[in-house]
Amino acid sequence: MNRLDEVQLLHRASELADLLTGTVNGGASVGFLAPLGRADALAWWEGRAADVAAGRLAVWVACEGERVLGTVSLAFPDKPNSRHRAELVKLMVHPDARGRGLGRRLLATAEAAAEAAGITLLHLDTETGSPAEQLYRSNGWTPVGAIPDFAADPGGVLRPTTIYYKHVPETAPTR
Repeated sequence: MNRLDEVQLLHRASELADLLTGTVNGGASVGFLAPLGRADALAWWEGRAADVAAGRLAVWVACEGERVLGTVSLAFPDKPNSRHRAELVKLMVHPDARGRGLGRRLLATAEAAAEAAGITLLHLDTETGSPAEQLYRSNGWTPVGAIPDFAADPGGVLRPTTIYYKHVPETAPTR
């Protein structure tokens, strides 16, 4: 897994756009409606570069050769009372690469990085009933509850979302 800086993110934006379109158009609910066009996906990833540069977002990629097969990010709050936590966002594995443990490795990478950064609490939301729920539950994430009609799935149908959290051992001062 490689953590991307701003320049690397912009360099990989095209590959990340392909991953995002493949993921969304394959049915995964990660915040976009299908069909997601490549130009929109590319613009979205390029728009993340400023957050990476400012330290508000950390992005990792998993590659096979030069092809990006997966990604995960941590979003860091900017308020003083919440610097002990981060949100796990955009864990995606390309449909062609699923079933090989890549999602689990991406999740472990983000959790280890959070711990190294002094983050003591992680949280996320995911579509209730999605395959992602098994990944989070089997890795020690605790469900808080579900919110009905929280977000539209790629087909535009409102679905419930389950909120999860996980405590991370603190090993360094909080950012």
